[in-house]
Amino acid sequence: MEKILKTVCPINNDDIDADITSHDTFEKGFPHMAFKRMRDDDPCAWVDEKDGGKGFWAVTRYNDIREVNGLPKIFSSAQGIRLEEQSKEEFEARKTFQETDPPIHTRQRMMFHRGFTRKLVSTYEPLIREICNDILNDAVDLSEVDATKEIAKKLPMRMLGRVVGTPDEDAEWLVSRGDAMIANSDPDFTDHVIDKVDTDEYRFLPFRSPAGKEIYDYGEKQKKLRENHNMGDVMSMLLQPDKQGDKLSDLEFKNFFALMVAAGNDTTRYTMASSMHALANNPYIFDYLKSAPDDAPIWLSATEEFIRWASPTMHFRRTATEDYKLHNKKIKEGDKVAIWFTSGNYDERKFSNPFSFDLERENNQHIAFGQGGPHTCLGMWLARLEVRVAMQELLKRVLKIEQIGPEKYLRSNFIRGIKNLPVRLTSA
Repeated sequence: MEKILKTVCPINNDDIDADITSHDTFEKGFPHMAFKRMRDDDPCAWVDEKDGGKGFWAVTRYNDIREVNGLPKIFSSAQGIRLEEQSKEEFEARKTFQETDPPIHTRQRMMFHRGFTRKLVSTYEPLIREICNDILNDAVDLSEVDATKEIAKKLPMRMLGRVVGTPDEDAEWLVSRGDAMIANSDPDFTDHVIDKVDTDEYRFLPFRSPAGKEIYDYGEKQKKLRENHNMGDVMSMLLQPDKQGDKLSDLEFKNFFALMVAAGNDTTRYTMASSMHALANNPYIFDYLKSAPDDAPIWLSATEEFIRWASPTMHFRRTATEDYKLHNKKIKEGDKVAIWFTSGNYDERKFSNPFSFDLERENNQHIAFGQGGPHTCLGMWLARLEVRVAMQELLKRVLKIEQIGPEKYLRSNFIRGIKNLPVRLTSA
């Protein structure tokens, strides 16, 4: 096909000096110009924190992010992956396998990986299409909907229960608790906003949120149901000993369950919301994909571009275990280092025309799943499958998607997402 590039990425030139530590900044959308300035002028920039934090290095270029992410002995995850300052006791109580380094991380990852292999995930495609049919039929009947709430939220929510093994009737409650944890900086999702109220009493719970206690308790009940009875679901699989006879500890299981509920839903939801935003605002993308059969190769490249475009996990923090020089800056032992995946995915040094959605982008080695180090997302195959199938099924049912009101973004400097997307769906 003729390669036609359309710039559909919202760019605000006023955000060139945006405060990237502030959750309020990202409520206006990702401050692309601020990160472009850093990539161009100061790719390893020292950033002061105004909330009492000790500051951090912001690594914003693609190749540098891959470099830092690929050196876990020097840039450790075992002191936290968010910018929040934690005591050792808080960290130990809340850490998931994301907040460990090899070899501990390798052991846990091998145990968790059993439930998320590419081969196993591929068997879910008929189920995902079935769930999509139900969700999209309801949405098209309504015509005017909030696409994030009525479409993007519901598919991963229902898949969470089917894959993990929790009852369907619990899915909405579980997702609401996951939202309260991972979106703990947005008052639309929690009453305990991390930077606005005192959350000290919850410092030993996941994401410093009272919802963490509810998730812990729920996970413990589900675990007990499976202790003497294999239900044939992922949760049962994770509770079985590995080949060496090792089992997850109670705390390891509870923290991983909390991670699945939070991260396993939100990032896919916001990728799908971003994908629908791109379809609604670019007729070329809509028309070309609508005419493509499900098995057309274009869907493989388009899905990767949808994911690069969304880049929902904006950064992870690492902590330097020794001095290290990057761009002639001396990162000192103990310094916090934030690797900004979203910035890397829009780096002109790696991606041609990064602010344009390119259906045929070749060799799309985006880092939306944290590729390049030991912490590559376990759920990436499921996320890819859900995004591809959801967009395919949506385009089969509609002749047109029109955005009928402004989108609203999550108030978070950690997770990037369109939390409200009003659209009108014209039935096919």
